[in-house]
Amino acid sequence: MTSKERAQLRAKANGLEPVIQIGKEGISDNLLTQIDDTLDARELIKIRVHLETAPKTPKELAQEIAYPLGAEIIQVIGGIIVLYREADEEKIAEKKKKRGLVKKKAVVKKKVKIKGKRQRQREKEAKNPYAVYDRPKFRGR
Repeated sequence: MTSKERAQLRAKANGLEPVIQIGKEGISDNLLTQIDDTLDARELIKIRVHLETAPKTPKELAQEIAYPLGAEIIQVIGGIIVLYREADEEKIAEKKKKRGLVKKKAVVKKKVKIKGKRQRQREKEAKNPYAVYDRPKFRGR
């Protein structure tokens, strides 16, 4: 990656909020899968490292995250790590298929027609001629 490309990505990341946080537990397998999914969805992410409680420095953590995920470290400033990985549509589709998240054909829902009181009364009268007497009588003023 060239320095110009890295500078453009730094500029884009400037407005982003950190999506993931690393604390005293450090990096776990669950955290790596969460970061992997987030990179698939967004390509460019910010990660906050809590400096007081994190077991390692942010630079070390960035390298531990980026290497197994195949991501580029764009920037590490203070407790913020910026990572980038270009989305691979085939890989994402494979993951969804593996997890069972592939969309199935949409089931056509039956449309329900809401009937008003008068319409229900007319249908009742059509079925039973004596139902006419159930209708409340109108008293004029």
